[in-house]
Amino acid sequence: MNEMLKELYDSFYEKLPSTQLKAEIERCHQELIEKLEKPERKLVLQIIDCKDQIAEDLSIDSFIAGFRLAWKMSNELNIYEKEHPISTSDFVE
Repeated sequence: MNEMLKELYDSFYEKLPSTQLKAEIERCHQELIEKLEKPERKLVLQIIDCKDQIAEDLSIDSFIAGFRLAWKMSNELNIYEKEHPISTSDFVE
C-alpha cells in the first residue's frame, strides 16, 4: 500500500521553485571546490545527498500519514452517518 501512496504522492507533488536557494548552493559548492581537497569534497557531497534523502523521505512519510488520517476520518464519518442518519427535512426551514 505504501507504494501506491508513494505513486499518489509523486503524481501530486510539485517541487517548489527555489532558484535563490539553488544559486546559494552552487556558490557554496564552488567555494568548497576551491578550498577542499577531493576526499573532503566527496564527504561533503555525501552529507548533502544524505540530508536531501532524509528531507524527501520525511515529505513522503508526512503525505502518507496525512492521507491515512484523512482515510480514517472519512471512515469514522461514514460510520457516524450510518448510526445518525440525517433526513432532508432537517435542512428545510
